[in-house]
Amino acid sequence: MTQELHIVGGGMAGSEAAWQAAQLGVNVVIHEMRPKVETFAHRTGNLAEMVCSNSFRSDDDEQNAVGLLHWEMRAAGGLIMATADRHRLPAGGALAVDRDPFAEDVTAALKALPNVRVEYGEITELPRDGQWIIATGPLTSSALGQAIAAETGADALAFFDAIAPIVYAESIDMSKAWMQSRYDKGETEEERKAYLNCPMDRAQYEAFIDALLAADKTEFHDGETAGYFDGCLPIEVMAERGRETLRHGPMKPVGLTNPHQPDVKAHAVVQLRRDNALGTLYNIVGFQTKMKYGAQTEVLRMIPGLEEARFARLGGIHRNTFLNSPTLLDAQMRLKSRPNIRFAGQITGVEGYVESAAMGLLAGRMAAAEILGRPLPEVPQDSAMGALIHHITGGAEAKTFQPMNVNFGLFRPVDGLKGGRRGRKDRYKAYTDRAKAAWQDWLGAIASAA
Repeated sequence: MTQELHIVGGGMAGSEAAWQAAQLGVNVVIHEMRPKVETFAHRTGNLAEMVCSNSFRSDDDEQNAVGLLHWEMRAAGGLIMATADRHRLPAGGALAVDRDPFAEDVTAALKALPNVRVEYGEITELPRDGQWIIATGPLTSSALGQAIAAETGADALAFFDAIAPIVYAESIDMSKAWMQSRYDKGETEEERKAYLNCPMDRAQYEAFIDALLAADKTEFHDGETAGYFDGCLPIEVMAERGRETLRHGPMKPVGLTNPHQPDVKAHAVVQLRRDNALGTLYNIVGFQTKMKYGAQTEVLRMIPGLEEARFARLGGIHRNTFLNSPTLLDAQMRLKSRPNIRFAGQITGVEGYVESAAMGLLAGRMAAAEILGRPLPEVPQDSAMGALIHHITGGAEAKTFQPMNVNFGLFRPVDGLKGGRRGRKDRYKAYTDRAKAAWQDWLGAIASAA
């Protein structure tokens, strides 16, 4: 076996794909344009750099589809999950990580492998020869994006992905804010106090909404449209959908008790999550925004406890391109018109760090199997991996295809279980039990055939 696997993009998907293929004995070349070619969102040349939240979301593998995906990636020897576990931060029931050490660790692990090398520089065309994985994510360079659009014969779909602000912890007024995870969730005291909470009464909330609606916003460039992904809506867009929308989203007050005023129920609560191991930085949860920088500081300082807030990073917004994968990709994630090229990560129409890394895991294994002449059995649709890849490669409606997080709505129903909210706990447990068995069988079948 002399054929190399080339991976374009060293984010979550590209890093995981490289690790999986290398573990199978394939020689891998990672092509990463940073730091030679910068993006507005990245700060370093490290692989797997986190540019938005530092959270991999829920780690509950029995009642949450994202947590189940964590479990499957760990079972498959995933680099991203193993590294995240080493750099874990308190976050209630979520898996949050110390972002800089995490990326440094991923980079070191890949560079330490004898059959992996990293080449820094931009790939601007779709290669015609060799085995390739394109995992360039939401910030695909314009030249490569144009090459992809020219090959597919269709305009790339687009939405705007917004970045939440990060606050210096020392600038938060703790006489107004307090530490508590919603419903005191977590097994340790640290987990039960993983979030910093800032309460608002009705008058403060109404004034905040008014300011949010009136604030100066980033203008779109000619030819761009604002097709937002619903899981990452800017707060001002949520406010435009109704004055109560934020109270039922990132500012919901349920499951929290203000120790400063235990008898007063907050009308709304803004939550911040620790963003680094030192606890010096806090990310404002769910507060993605396209407000201009000056407006951001004015509006966000209206939040009780953040009146004197200093920001390590203000929010931003960028264009995110993705393929109409149900039309363009086959079940092996190959481009139908050029089967030597696979796509992985957010560019395929999955949303989130975990989902991107998961599709990288599958793409890396599929490409390696093809190079080694050992085709993989079909990914079981009842697993979280299988449900997600089935959705993007044929299960979704191509005409209305939009980026998707993993969720139990993608899973085939389990016979004999109640629908609705009352039966949800049993239903979710049945989904995860079935998925784990299917995934273990799949991994076992691969190991037996090796």
